[in-house]
Amino acid sequence: MKILATAGSDEIARVFLAELSPGRIVEFVEAVQPPLPRGEKWVLMVSTMLGCPVGCPMCDAGGDFRGRLTADEILEQIDFLVERRRPDGRIAARKFKIQLARLGEPALNPAVLEALRLLPGRYAAPGLLPSLSTVAPRGCAAFLEELTAVKDALYPAGRFQLQFSLHTTDAARRDELIPTAKWDFDRIARFAEDWLKPDDRLITLNFALGRGVPLSAAVLRRHFDPRRFLLKITPLNPTYRARGHGLVSHLDPAAAPRRDELIDGLRAAGYRVIVSLGEREEDRIGSNCGQFLRRHLESDGLAPAGGYTYPVVGDAAADTRTTRTNTPLTQG
Repeated sequence: MKILATAGSDEIARVFLAELSPGRIVEFVEAVQPPLPRGEKWVLMVSTMLGCPVGCPMCDAGGDFRGRLTADEILEQIDFLVERRRPDGRIAARKFKIQLARLGEPALNPAVLEALRLLPGRYAAPGLLPSLSTVAPRGCAAFLEELTAVKDALYPAGRFQLQFSLHTTDAARRDELIPTAKWDFDRIARFAEDWLKPDDRLITLNFALGRGVPLSAAVLRRHFDPRRFLLKITPLNPTYRARGHGLVSHLDPAAAPRRDELIDGLRAAGYRVIVSLGEREEDRIGSNCGQFLRRHLESDGLAPAGGYTYPVVGDAAADTRTTRTNTPLTQG
């Protein structure tokens, strides 16, 4: 692996732009969640594809799809980040969260399943918590059925997090925000019946909510049982594509917390609602969801307000390679 560039801060988040092999360039992220120390919660966000075929209008990674990563290429990103801090592969963090959510739609890459099967034996990490986010693209049924089996066998009792990104409850608007064929709400709800076991985490429905974009508690209640689903509301992060499409966030991370009638209504409808504002510094670094360091580097224009303001630095150790790509570590 050749590290081409980095941006960020070890105290918040750091993005790595890397070439896995000639022409195969990915991004991955290491982050913490202040005020929690890294020993309490350590988050890695890795890519599953070279770009993304979906092309959501708020995401800088879309529209530049160059293929799927192999399981070894997915794991190589994790290996690199682990070796920087824990070269012995022993990770004591209470929560070691690996998000399959940087570049790509994981439900369109069967190699993700192989990577998930290999992951538990790769490190001594009792706090391992994989997290997979998907838009539920058409054709993902076999993947999600197999993912259910992997979760039940290797990540039971709340040790796996599944998220469906919806962004709105309006079908037409959803097609604009997620411009690909995908499951409707009833199909997602039926899937939950097979997925959830008594000790599993609730399935997350994610809404990166734009100003004026419909989000109806009544529509949600018609399809999604609050006993099976929780809601996560996030800002639209400052990206080139969001600005180009005139999308503005419903939530303002820069403003003081305030009551929100829409969110109050969702809670009144019986849902657990997580309002995830994150750290503003992550927007400036370019490590947040929807941000894509490579698009920033290739852009000739000014960065979106509040985004991509950290300097991007080339790594002098560009020829450093990971050394454990195929070496499992026995738990102990």
